[in-house]
Amino acid sequence: MSSVIDIPSPSQQRYSGYIANNTAGMARAAREHMRLHGEVPVGFLRPEIEFSWRRSFRAGVGYQTPAEPEPEQADSVRSLLEQHDWLLNCAMADIDTLYHHMGNEVCIVLANADAKVLSCRGQAQYQDQLSQWLQPGVSWQESLFGTNALGTVLQDRQPIHIRQGEHYLESLAGFSCSGAPIHDSQGELVGILDITRHGRLGTQQDTNSLVTFAVRNIESRIFFRQCLQQLVIAFHAGQHYLRSSWQGLLALDDSGHVCAVNSVGCQLLKREREGLLGLNIRQLLDVGLGDLLAAMQDSRSQGIAQRRTPLGKLYFRLAHNGSQSALVSLKSTSPSVRPNGSMNPEVASDDWAPALQRSFGMSLKALDRCIPVLLRGETGTGKEVAARSLHRASQRHGQPFVAVNCAAIPENLIESELFGYREGAFTGSRKGGMKGRLEQANGGTLFLDEIGDMPLDLQARLLRVLQERRIQPLGAAEDIPLDVQVIGATHRNLKQMVAEGLFREDLFYRLNGVTITLPPLRERSDFGSLLQRLMQAEGRSDVSIEPGLLARLKSYHWPGNVRQLQMVLQVALAFMENHENQLTDEHLTPDFLEELEQPAQKSGLLQDNESVLIRQALDKHNGNVSAAANALGISRATLYRKIREMPGASR
Repeated sequence: MSSVIDIPSPSQQRYSGYIANNTAGMARAAREHMRLHGEVPVGFLRPEIEFSWRRSFRAGVGYQTPAEPEPEQADSVRSLLEQHDWLLNCAMADIDTLYHHMGNEVCIVLANADAKVLSCRGQAQYQDQLSQWLQPGVSWQESLFGTNALGTVLQDRQPIHIRQGEHYLESLAGFSCSGAPIHDSQGELVGILDITRHGRLGTQQDTNSLVTFAVRNIESRIFFRQCLQQLVIAFHAGQHYLRSSWQGLLALDDSGHVCAVNSVGCQLLKREREGLLGLNIRQLLDVGLGDLLAAMQDSRSQGIAQRRTPLGKLYFRLAHNGSQSALVSLKSTSPSVRPNGSMNPEVASDDWAPALQRSFGMSLKALDRCIPVLLRGETGTGKEVAARSLHRASQRHGQPFVAVNCAAIPENLIESELFGYREGAFTGSRKGGMKGRLEQANGGTLFLDEIGDMPLDLQARLLRVLQERRIQPLGAAEDIPLDVQVIGATHRNLKQMVAEGLFREDLFYRLNGVTITLPPLRERSDFGSLLQRLMQAEGRSDVSIEPGLLARLKSYHWPGNVRQLQMVLQVALAFMENHENQLTDEHLTPDFLEELEQPAQKSGLLQDNESVLIRQALDKHNGNVSAAANALGISRATLYRKIREMPGASR
């Protein structure tokens, strides 16, 4: 139904009205009203958007102002990322998962509590429009850019969904976005997560659910990071919600007093956080800490205690045992080494080919003799999970495991990230300096993810470190001895990159001690048993999958591999009602259902499909690379790189 909005025109005595049949049309009408009357109209926009427009207007932001952010200086960006390194570490896994679930048409943005960009996943897709807007350090506060997910979440402290057309700035009207606040264990705002897309983003309910789900995972990691010294107990009214993003978390001291509680816990306990902090668990739940620990320790309980409380029946499990004296007799629920050196079941499986199982066994022996291991596989196949499993099963399982994503660190910061620096090494350096990732990993395992994306000059420095086993932080006068076992990972063909001069041959052979190629999900023979293990990890081993849906899941090409499958299952389980125990189409998002119904390409290889699209675009535009890149929605540089990577391309 169209809305007819009468707007008097100064140039006409009579104005026929503005016809708007969608959100974007209503927003255009609102801007026209602002142009004519110099004020934000009432009733044209959704209430939360209208309030934000009014704030933007009062702040003096012109709706016709182009989006031209001021880039931060490199030193300021370096300092910003160092200060928020902990937040990036807590968020990157879910950012990657969300990106692979949503597809390459979106950008996943992480900002700090001041709406300054820390990370953007998928930026290259809109190189011309977003590359400058979403650089690390750019502030998206409402007073600068008007209504936008990052700035508006900062103002409202609650999730927001901004539809196409609803951004205050006319230059951003083509985008839609959905954002949510990230809180720490004390309820303080520490960051903002945002999904941005040019065009429609999908239904508000589905998109908000995905963002909220990712935020809850991030908040859980932050909670455990901040409560390392406390006992952390997870609880919920439904046992199957334990180990999920919907579990409540209580951090207790050794006398049972509440030190921290997550937002889900506040909802389950029906109290504000301020009213919970300092309470003893007996006052809160009518059960003593000792009794609760004993119940969880009971061998018959499988680590889960059930208690009748003033709030009804609740299930409890020990999520983190901290370092409290109350737990001296409690057995650890997370052994640091797996029996007989077995691998994580999400990575290795008894159903796999003997050659692959043999590769994992050889890798363990190699690591224990300081021989590097190289993991190859498509994005989402579980390279980091495999690396962590190898570390836990190695002789260095009690030492640090430090992961470095060589593709996620800005090129101008990667040297200080890897090697660290001493105080005064450069303008803006942190007081006391900073340990680099290499030094942090000393004695343990260094995991170099996406090693193929490391710049050539840094490859030379890394090679020297691996040869000499010594590092020199920026500004340091002396070298530091280094003792690490190295695991590298890449989705690229390093041999081909060596042939093209894009990767050092000597570094390749230094890293390529034992190579494991992880198969993509579409080629795994253990899909059914993998599903069962993932369901069990989510605490829903009781859930089955409707046979027709299971068949379609098995035949789907899974471009995001295991990571995408995990997200699909987590979202589907979140949409299930308490009484349901079978997953059906009703529990899947419309976007994924649409993908599921599309027939897979015969080759089943994304690279082949991409090559076909590139060749078609070049043929259509008579070899004009700029026009083809524009048609494909990528930059010229990206297209040139993809052309070089195509099978049969001349070198």
